[in-house]
Amino acid sequence: MQEKENVLRILEETKDAISKEDSVKLKELSNQTIHTASTSQDPDNIAVAVIVYSLSKIIERKQYQEFSGWRNFYAEIVSAINDSINSIKNNDDKRLKEDLTKVRKTVSQLSGKLKIYIQDVFRKAEINKASKIYEHGISMEQTASLLGVTLFELASYAGQKPEISETSFNKTVDVKKRIKTAMEMFK
Repeated sequence: MQEKENVLRILEETKDAISKEDSVKLKELSNQTIHTASTSQDPDNIAVAVIVYSLSKIIERKQYQEFSGWRNFYAEIVSAINDSINSIKNNDDKRLKEDLTKVRKTVSQLSGKLKIYIQDVFRKAEINKASKIYEHGISMEQTASLLGVTLFELASYAGQKPEISETSFNKTVDVKKRIKTAMEMFK
């Protein structure tokens, strides 16, 4: 794993943000992992980014807490994050991979609508994070492969985002202001 200290900090802050149900903080933490994930293409960093972003979306949707299975899911997620923190502190990369995989297994153990909703959140989070990594200059094919999304999913998502040229940076100044500016330059 790359930048263990940073990932440790992010997971510790994630644990705190989950307990406070602070979805905004979780999104910020997820975004902080993207640069490292992009430069190192480390699967563990990518997994942390996807997990933390997914948790932000899940916490944001308060109605999920009313489904049966929520309490068990929540307890398992907190446990997996605690285990991940301990694995990093003990320099146990193998165990860390298992702990991060435990989060996904927790989702697969759910049932009913909660399972469907949370699986959808994780899938969309993978696509979102793939798009962010792609924006950092990693090829679309490599990014899709790293996150296990299809090229079509990534291209569709990335194509929805406005390009810089479509923003309002390219507004022109009206003719009178341009003439006035030019006249002032020759005074």
